[in-house]
Amino acid sequence: MRTRLLFVRHGESVHRVEGVVGGPHGCRGLTDAGHHQAHRLAGRLRDELAAAGPVAVYSSVLRRAVETAWPIAGALGVSPVADCGLCAWHTPPYADGLSATRFQTDHATAGGGVFRPFEEGNETWAELVVRVSRAIMDIAHRHRGGTVVLVGHTETVEGSFHALAAQPMFRAFDVAVAMASITEWTTDDDPTGWPPARWTLRRFSDVS
Repeated sequence: MRTRLLFVRHGESVHRVEGVVGGPHGCRGLTDAGHHQAHRLAGRLRDELAAAGPVAVYSSVLRRAVETAWPIAGALGVSPVADCGLCAWHTPPYADGLSATRFQTDHATAGGGVFRPFEEGNETWAELVVRVSRAIMDIAHRHRGGTVVLVGHTETVEGSFHALAAQPMFRAFDVAVAMASITEWTTDDDPTGWPPARWTLRRFSDVS
């Protein structure tokens, strides 16, 4: 009973191009290039997963992820399920749509780190890891033995290294996740059993 989790980072987004904080209101979705990436990825996943049986599709609630998930779900013949647990940083309302540079400089907090926020009112890294990891494990439990596409953000992919590979809260390495890429993990164990399942990283940031 193999469980497959395919993490997709959203396509090129307007907020990234404009350099603003892309929260629920500041996120204006994908650029034209991002929509093209999403549709190309949808066709790729349709072909790759043709023999996989039923496939579930989840996405973060942020517009750039939702717009990436819709063509993928359409190509697979399912409806995407929005899950806020898969979101990027939960930034405070005042920062939504603000210049990312201003947010990180004008609102920086002293002593920011793993367990303290880097900016005023922001989520901590530890809080983000726990939230994303919980969402990943809940989805894995719900779809044990199945295939799931999880459309999110760089932080969602990073969360998979904590949830599935038991990496410490502060990793000794960074990851660069390409837009509209696939990162795939599988396990033949019970994904939420105890002791924890052994997961295999099949591919990372794959845009081929």
